[in-house]
Parts: sequence; structure tokens; C-alpha cells
Amino acid sequence: MTDRPKKRSLTLRGHRSSVSLEDPFWEEFCAIAAARGQSVNALAAEIDEARGLSSGLATAIRLFVLKELRAQREAR
Repeated sequence: MTDRPKKRSLTLRGHRSSVSLEDPFWEEFCAIAAARGQSVNALAAEIDEARGLSSGLATAIRLFVLKELRAQREAR
């Protein structure tokens, strides 16, 4: 897989920000937000608030996507 991260623009609590994510992570993140009835920005803001200072936002989003996909798999 040669998918490189791409910069994605976000607005978190009124402030512009960006994250670098690979297409598969971004697509799953958008799908999860839609399934929850949330905007991508709102979900990213939640993740940003919960992540603390131990990791960057892009890493926190990747880990969130992984956790959600695992939870969906286990629910089947």
C-alpha cells in the first residue's frame, strides 16, 4: 500500500486546523461521523478534547477509527 497521508482541513471550536491522514482513515472517519449524525469537525473536536497532550490529533483520529472498527467487528 503506497497511500501517503494528505492534509485535511478542519475547524475545531472556531479555529482552523489540519491533520495529515491517509485516504482509508479519512474515509472511515467521515463514515463514522455520518453514522453518528455528526459533522467531521464536531467529531474531530470531541477527539481533540479527549486526546490530551500525549499524541497528535492525526494519531488520535487513527486510533479512534481503529477502535470504532474493532467495536463494529465485535458487535457482529
